[in-house]
Amino acid sequence: MKTLVIVTGPTASGKTSLAIELAQALDTEIVSADSRQLFHDLPIGTAAPTAAQLAAVTHHLVGTLDLTDYYSAARFEEDALRILSEIWLHSDYAVMCGGSMMYIDAVTNGIDQLPTISPQIRAEVMDLYEKGGLPALHEHLRRLDPAYLDKADPSNHRRLIHAIEITLQAGVPASTLLTGNRKQRPFRIIKIAVGWERAELFDRINRRVDAMIAEGFEQEARRVYPQRHLNSLNTVGYKELFAMFDGTMDRETAIARIAKNTRVYAKKQLLWLSKDPDVRILDPHKPLCPQALRFIKENSTAKMADNS
Repeated sequence: MKTLVIVTGPTASGKTSLAIELAQALDTEIVSADSRQLFHDLPIGTAAPTAAQLAAVTHHLVGTLDLTDYYSAARFEEDALRILSEIWLHSDYAVMCGGSMMYIDAVTNGIDQLPTISPQIRAEVMDLYEKGGLPALHEHLRRLDPAYLDKADPSNHRRLIHAIEITLQAGVPASTLLTGNRKQRPFRIIKIAVGWERAELFDRINRRVDAMIAEGFEQEARRVYPQRHLNSLNTVGYKELFAMFDGTMDRETAIARIAKNTRVYAKKQLLWLSKDPDVRILDPHKPLCPQALRFIKENSTAKMADNS
């Protein structure tokens, strides 16, 4: 049976380097599961693989989209499954690397078939949010789909926006289309994450932000500043630097806020991870690739025993 090895976990935990080592050891390729690394022109702010890393192992879904392109977890599921089928023509393994948990869930569990959102509806809902904020989204969903609003995270504007988009596009409440039924995949799935203690992880995040600034993150953000209204740039790092460019935040505060908001995002990733019992946590103070390869071998042996 073909095997998908997923290297996941919070930002700055060392996913990229581990995924490259594993892909080399397994003689295979990497599919990125990072919702921001999909866009080109953002290599520093998204911590995309370097040119040397891209040359070391074939990567898919890195830098493939323009900032104006629309993308979704449903599109990712479709693209990733197609790429995996191509990789498996010449390898028994494939590696997926990223911390966009919805994307990983889309591949491992499947996602409901939802309508493609038209540019007009997308613009209308974004305008609603920009003018009225979260209260406007809540009020809109209260009228359109109260069942979804009752279960949703009221502070997650992206989920709320998408629910409104789906409802308007489909003409029926989003909650009636989001079944949550798990799909069975014809391949084995192994999930791995690096288990840093929170204090260690936060220190790595702080140092990464400093390194990004030193590498030219401000210049990168200034280059895309004219397009700051795009959803692809509505993310940690760019938002704070845009505020600095607007004059509403000084440089020191902006950099400190990037680190803080990245730590907040990492906490959400850790929470998501803690709810997934299938993830094998690796000890960061021991060589990572040998640990991962041992677990992959053990998992394969156990599966063979189950099937005998």
